[in-house]
Amino acid sequence: MRKDESTVEAPSPLEATPSSSRTLLAVHDAHCAVARTSEIVGLKWTLVIVHDLSEGPRRFSELGHACPGISPRTLSERLHMLEREGVVVRCAYHEHPPRVDYRLTDKGRALLRITAEMRRFGQDWPCTRRPPGGNT
Repeated sequence: MRKDESTVEAPSPLEATPSSSRTLLAVHDAHCAVARTSEIVGLKWTLVIVHDLSEGPRRFSELGHACPGISPRTLSERLHMLEREGVVVRCAYHEHPPRVDYRLTDKGRALLRITAEMRRFGQDWPCTRRPPGGNT
């Protein structure tokens, strides 16, 4: 069900309100879990790649086709970063021609909770701008 903008809900206990005491860190630095997570998932395309890998291993070209508008260079940079962070693993097969695919690690699968909530948010609160290429 789509949320109606005219409906006002009570803030959850996790939301800071002017009358409540602040529970968040005063500075979002290296000690802030949200800031650290944002370093991994905050770049454009990163969560779309993770979302696509949720259905199983994908080759570079398959990921490129699943993300219309991403350049091969950007896709390569995101995959290398996700590898360094332990979110994806690159599997090379000794075949002719050589074959490589990417798959999520346990850490990467843990991010699927974020993409599931993003999907729910996107269904409840549609963006006025559509992403290139259709539905996610």
